[in-house]
Amino acid sequence: MWNVVIALVPALSVSVYFFGLDSVRVLSIALASSLLTEFVFLKLRKKTPDLLDGSCVVTALLYALILPAGLPSWMVALGGIFAVVFGKHVFGGLGCNIFNPALIGRAFLVAAYPVAMTAYPPVYNSAYDAVTSATPLGLAKFSAVVTPVKDLFWGNISGSLGETCAFALILGAVYLLVVGVINIRVSLSIILSYGFLQGAFWLINPGKFYNPLFGILSGGFLIGALFMATDPVTSPVTKKGRCFFGIGIGLIVFIIRSFSGLPEGMMYSILIMNSFSPLINRLTLPRRFGG
Repeated sequence: MWNVVIALVPALSVSVYFFGLDSVRVLSIALASSLLTEFVFLKLRKKTPDLLDGSCVVTALLYALILPAGLPSWMVALGGIFAVVFGKHVFGGLGCNIFNPALIGRAFLVAAYPVAMTAYPPVYNSAYDAVTSATPLGLAKFSAVVTPVKDLFWGNISGSLGETCAFALILGAVYLLVVGVINIRVSLSIILSYGFLQGAFWLINPGKFYNPLFGILSGGFLIGALFMATDPVTSPVTKKGRCFFGIGIGLIVFIIRSFSGLPEGMMYSILIMNSFSPLINRLTLPRRFGG
């Protein structure tokens, strides 16, 4: 858990650089509300509170990184409480949850307060005077404007706190791979399946579909593929299962982004495939030696 926290440091640092005190506010409230809720519910369940195991900190940080910087403080706190209670403790606590808690918190806020969750403030820092508050996926979906890959890679875009800078997310993921925390099968399956579908349709009709590199570097794709979908609790445990899991996420992301009214689809894709993890495990369970 603490290795994941270390891996998130680049994304956290970049979010503060681009969004300033708003980023600090959202991160602080997400941490406080999540940790307090964790403590209360562990007490209610007559368990010894252990807030230093890192699990709740990881949930809080990932939850904060998929929120817009301008989200009101009380909404941030409400979503943090919902993530811990309904994403974790109603299933039995750490290791028993079916769905990714951070995504459950965001999904609740998107359903309850869709306007606030899609109101992204403009990026402002010393290097850039101002950048439009429309997200790259929104511009591509509704205005047919494709943001330059350079801006997507370095973070000169608007969006949620942790999805603006692809470089920071990749840097953190490399660290997790080096220390052996995440399994590459899930992430690679997502990237390759989505990239193949997006690339094929882009070659057929480049006027309607954007190029696959833009799709991979924009929105919540990388933070979802590298940090959310790789959660060992909510993803399959078998080697084949992880591949099928990732392919399913890539397929659903492509369908939502290309053929629905939503510009983004990573959150729904992961949550949908989380529900299939037990079935995937059962179908891909290796045969015992001699069986």
